[in-house]
Amino acid sequence: MTAGKPLSLIEDAKQTKPSREEAEDAVRTLLRWAGDDPSREGLLDTPGRVVRSYEEFFSGYDADPAEILERTFEEIDGYDEIVLLRDIRFESHCEHHMAPIIGKVHVAYLPDHRVVGISKLARLVEVYAKRLQIQEKMTVQIANTINVILQPKGVAVVIEAAHQCMTTRGVHKAGVTMVTSRMLGGFRDNAATRREFLAMIGNPSSSETPFT
Repeated sequence: MTAGKPLSLIEDAKQTKPSREEAEDAVRTLLRWAGDDPSREGLLDTPGRVVRSYEEFFSGYDADPAEILERTFEEIDGYDEIVLLRDIRFESHCEHHMAPIIGKVHVAYLPDHRVVGISKLARLVEVYAKRLQIQEKMTVQIANTINVILQPKGVAVVIEAAHQCMTTRGVHKAGVTMVTSRMLGGFRDNAATRREFLAMIGNPSSSETPFT
């Protein structure tokens, strides 16, 4: 099982992945559909550039999130307080309109005999961000992966992001930030622990908000 999908389905998707030439032809089709001429000088290299950018935008499909957290450290001298990585910047794309989602993630956990390198938490965020996403799903994926692999006493994930699908199209409402959260274990069951986490990320006013 990888990222909520059976491994067989992911492998099938990789086997049926179009070739680079097919992907570039698809971009040319979209350029024509938009009303332009893909053969004009300014657009000649656009299909190749778009395909290369997609390789970067969606590189998360080539990584297994669980593998990132597999190496842990048990020499922690009994440390059992909050481990928090705050303000992890991310760039993702909305699965409905393929428009950018830009924001930050706060990730915390309560260790139970082992910890993971902090860069691994940032890498985990990156893997899920580099896929077509909705923010709610990404929040759950990050929290659940940490919970399953590290088996801590609690996990907390809060994501704050701006969605270009509603700022550059549709309702055109700029300056709107969407906030989602996922609280598990001690962060869900213990109000004091939850308040401490929210204070640490600079949002103590939301300490009584019910989280899912």
